[in-house]
Amino acid sequence: MTFHYCTCDVFTDRLFGGNPLAVLTDARGLDPATMQAVAREFNYSETVFVLPPADPRHTARLRIFTPGGELPFAGHPTVGTAFVLATVGATPAAGDVVFEEGVGPVRVTIERQAGAVTACTLTAAQLPVRGTALPARAELAAMLGLDPADLSANAETWSCGVPFAVVPLASVEALARARLNMDWWGRLLAGHEGRKVYPVAQTGEGCWRVRMFAPSLGVAEDAATGSAAAAFAGWLVTWHPAPDGTRHWRIQQGEAIGRPSEISLEADVLNGAPAAVRVGGRCVMVSEGSLRL
Repeated sequence: MTFHYCTCDVFTDRLFGGNPLAVLTDARGLDPATMQAVAREFNYSETVFVLPPADPRHTARLRIFTPGGELPFAGHPTVGTAFVLATVGATPAAGDVVFEEGVGPVRVTIERQAGAVTACTLTAAQLPVRGTALPARAELAAMLGLDPADLSANAETWSCGVPFAVVPLASVEALARARLNMDWWGRLLAGHEGRKVYPVAQTGEGCWRVRMFAPSLGVAEDAATGSAAAAFAGWLVTWHPAPDGTRHWRIQQGEAIGRPSEISLEADVLNGAPAAVRVGGRCVMVSEGSLRL
């Protein structure tokens, strides 16, 4: 059987920036074990398999695999798949699309100019929730190869369907020095729900630089992590409070691995808590081809 695929770079407007993604635009006939093997073959942080939706009112069902396993939701695959399907004409020319994912239906708004797709923005199906408490600051610092003074307060687990350990750092310089110590990670977080580590540092008003390490998924470091950004909105609203309304942040990621990315993050805040979270950005098409399986 032959399966069409596209690859694109997500959360960037430059070729070979952002986070690469492979999308099989019609994966009917593939079983989960073969999907996992294909994801390992591409060896991107995620590969998406597009299937018919269970609900005909929706656009498609997505199965998202890392080299190490399947995810119920991921941001850069959702945004990138919307971009790919819109670019190849597999979705309507106007309006939103809705993808069925493990967390539920995920709506994506597609922006176009002169017929070309310029940006895609997802609305998280689940609002951010705080998760299991994390180890002490000194232990987290050792896990990241840093001094305790390099960590700010309030490291917490947050999730919009996929949990992340949000670890605030005191400076961008400390973020650049961070190196995940696998021995410490194994002792502290290998069995913790927040085993995907998301250190963050503020660079200015509404601007943050971040990294993401996910060894349990076979991803040493990710170039752009939309699901982590969505979860991070919960931390931001909690620890950087502001009046109710729509708040905007710019999230930069990937510089440490030569894949600079930029994520647009928004949250509608009501009564001091997120009422809606949106994650978006630009994408660039890279390649098209066929897999013979």
